[in-house]
Amino acid sequence: MHSAARILDANLNRAREALRVLEDIARFALDDRELSGELKSMRHALRDAAALLGIDDLELIAARDAVHDVGKDIKTQAEGERESLRSVASAAGKRLTEALRSIEEIAKALPGAIRAPARGGMNDAEPRAAAQPDEPAWRAFERLRYRAYDAEMRTVLALGSPRRATWKLCVIVTKDLCRHHSWLDVANEAIEAGADCIQLREKDISDAELLARARVLVELCHTGGSRVAAVINDRPDIALLAGADGVHLGQEDMSVADVRRLSGARLLVGVSTANILHATRALREGADYCGVGPMFPSTTKHKDTIAGLEYLKKYLEYEPRLPPHLAIGGIAPGNIDLVAKTGATGVAVSSAVCESMHPGDVVRRLLGAMTRTRDAGPGASPIEG
Repeated sequence: MHSAARILDANLNRAREALRVLEDIARFALDDRELSGELKSMRHALRDAAALLGIDDLELIAARDAVHDVGKDIKTQAEGERESLRSVASAAGKRLTEALRSIEEIAKALPGAIRAPARGGMNDAEPRAAAQPDEPAWRAFERLRYRAYDAEMRTVLALGSPRRATWKLCVIVTKDLCRHHSWLDVANEAIEAGADCIQLREKDISDAELLARARVLVELCHTGGSRVAAVINDRPDIALLAGADGVHLGQEDMSVADVRRLSGARLLVGVSTANILHATRALREGADYCGVGPMFPSTTKHKDTIAGLEYLKKYLEYEPRLPPHLAIGGIAPGNIDLVAKTGATGVAVSSAVCESMHPGDVVRRLLGAMTRTRDAGPGASPIEG
C-alpha cells in the first residue's frame, strides 16, 4: 500500500501543478474567462476524485520521500527548454493527462477505493462533475482525463502557431488589378518599399497556374536580406506545396481546425472577420491573425455591410485578447490616418497599391502614416503574438 500511496501522491501533485500552469496561461496570457473557469473547475474535481481513493491526505503525505526519489535527478535536455508559451502549455497538458492516467490505473487496484455516493456526491447542475453516482473511483479520473485532453487542445490552439507574427503592411496582389505593372513587379516594388507581407489572391485561374505563381512569389519573398512573409489566399494545399508562410481564409472557406489537420504548425493561418463573433471563433480555433474589416467601401471586393472603424475599436478592446490583426478594406493613403489613430498596428491593402503607377511610393506613404501616428502618442495598441 505504501508504494501505491507514493505513486498516487506524486501524480496528484503533478496533476495539480499542471492544472495551475494551464489555468495561469488561460487567465493571464489569454484573458479567457471561460477556459480559466473550466481549469479551475477541474482542480476542484481532482480534489473530489482524490477523496474517492480511500487514502487520506495524511497517509499520502507520509508516503512522500522526495529526498530518496531515484528519478528526481533523471532529466532530459528538453525538460529545461521551452521555446514559447505554447510549448509551456503543451508540456503542462501532456504532464496532466499522463498523471491522470497513472492515477486511474493505480485506482483500479486499490482495495480501499470507494464508489461515488448515490446521493450528495454530485451536483445535478454540473453535468461535467468528476464522478457520477455509484461509479468506481477510477472512472472519475478517466472522466477528468478526457476533460484534460479538451482543455489542452483549447489552450494550445488559442496560443496559435509558434511562428505567429504581427505584420505592419500586407499587400494583396491580384493580376487583374495590376494596371501599370505585372503582378510580380508590384510585389517586388512593395517589398523594396518596406511591406513585410505579400498575399497572393487569385480566384479565377487554374490550380497549375496558381501553384506556379505561388512558387514564384515565395522565392521572391524569401530571397534577400529581410525575409518577407508570403501568404496564399484560400488554398492551404497550394500554400504548402509552394512553401508559403501562411494561408488566409474567408468565412466560407475551410476551418482553421481543418487547415491545422493538413499543415500542423507549418502554416500561419489568418481569417477574415467582420464582427466580434467571427473573431472569437477564430480565437478559439487558433487563428494566428485576423483580417478586420472592411474598414471602408472597396472596389476590390464588394461587401453589403461595412464593419468600419467601430469594429476595429471593439476588436482592440475586446477581452479575452484577440489574435494579431490586419485592418482591411478600402484602405488608401487618404484614409490610413483614421485607421492608425483608431489603434491599428497592421493593415492590408490591395487596389491602392496594385492600381498605382508607383506602387512603391504608395507603400512608403502608408507605412509613413502608420509610423507618424504611432510616434505621435495614443492610438497604437500592439497585440503581442
